[in-house]
Amino acid sequence: MNGAGVMEPVSTQQNPAHDAQAGKHVSAKLLEYPYPFKSAMAICSDLDETPDAKVYAEIARFLNTSETTSMGRGVDLEVGNSIYFLMPDDQYAYWTTDDAGREMAHALIRSGHIDVLHSYGDFATKRDDVKRCIDELNKHDLRINVWVDHSKAPSNFGPDIMVGSGDVRESEVYHADLTLDYGVRYVWRGRTTGVVGQNMPITRRSLTNLLNAAHPVISTRTMFKEAVKIRLGRKGHPRWEMYADNRVLRPSTLRDGQPIWEFLRSNPYWKGSGKGDTGDEVGHVLSQRMLNNLSRTGGVCLLYTHLGKVSDAGCPFNDASVAGLRRLASMQESGCVFVTTTSRLLRYLTVRDGLQFDARRNGESVSLTLGSISDPVHGDRPACEADCMGLTFELDRCENIRVALANGSVLDHNLYHDGNRTRVSIPWRRLSFPDI
Repeated sequence: MNGAGVMEPVSTQQNPAHDAQAGKHVSAKLLEYPYPFKSAMAICSDLDETPDAKVYAEIARFLNTSETTSMGRGVDLEVGNSIYFLMPDDQYAYWTTDDAGREMAHALIRSGHIDVLHSYGDFATKRDDVKRCIDELNKHDLRINVWVDHSKAPSNFGPDIMVGSGDVRESEVYHADLTLDYGVRYVWRGRTTGVVGQNMPITRRSLTNLLNAAHPVISTRTMFKEAVKIRLGRKGHPRWEMYADNRVLRPSTLRDGQPIWEFLRSNPYWKGSGKGDTGDEVGHVLSQRMLNNLSRTGGVCLLYTHLGKVSDAGCPFNDASVAGLRRLASMQESGCVFVTTTSRLLRYLTVRDGLQFDARRNGESVSLTLGSISDPVHGDRPACEADCMGLTFELDRCENIRVALANGSVLDHNLYHDGNRTRVSIPWRRLSFPDI
């Protein structure tokens, strides 16, 4: 495999019969995002302080459908949410809600609209507490593969920012073995940057984007704090390395030695990454300037927020928040920002970055074969159809292209011609929102 992720052609000296049958190798480039998008975002919302199941459902409907809600017509995006279990009775959680609230959670997990475990909750303090939660998930065949630390929950994995001990074998709440065996693959341990657009080089503009002319003192302080984190990271300080790298994903290791994918969230708000992170304020974060900057950089944003922290349970999002979410929907409609759930975006990125593929020309036709996925955390595996959604390749113009997996299964695809270039895109299948 070469540095671009493309499988090298087989040498005719080694296997001339195979090469003659396969055809001539041609260059193909795997684009960053599903066609025609220039950047990507997942609204990665922690459910802290969501009052009840009704508010949770109303938020989900507004985000994921075009139905009429208390906030007006929904924005019809693809947005997930999180769940936890053992919490105080005054907020929505799996064990604090009623049977109907749990049935709603089941439906949303199965549909992919709950895709994050936000720890096991404040009151999960022992391994048996975790076993009870995982047993419940397994009982209903519910799968979630993303973990996000919660405040100072004992079951957290973060050793520095989130101060948990869920991955310390000697701890009473040790559960990393159980949770990773259950299926968690991606972990957030408290790192949130103010830089707009991850997977892009950090430039001076990356920081000055945080400046707000109407609030020069606070925004300058915010910019300075981000610069310090980046500088410390470049000096090798473990707590800040992800800030300096500005990579949304990195292979990492829990304290018990188990490998994980660790991810970085972003809240590019002039007040600081720990501000503006509520349902009342998300519209100020999703400004047109911020969205334009994300599209311009071509980066990825896993937006840190708490959409259930609202002032009015009867109408969860105020006018400013509704306007911000409509701006995001408009940016998706215009092909600027691809929006999907946290789990789906993380899977897409790991597939995209690890995929080996090969393009061969036979006469007027090109065969594009999608082979294995190189995963430094969980090991290599053959690509399957579900892995390949949204992948888009660019190559010299060709009218007839066959796209298939290594096992010969043919994949549906769309062709887009632009002068002497052709883009081959495997359709993204949107999640189906359940009747809740």
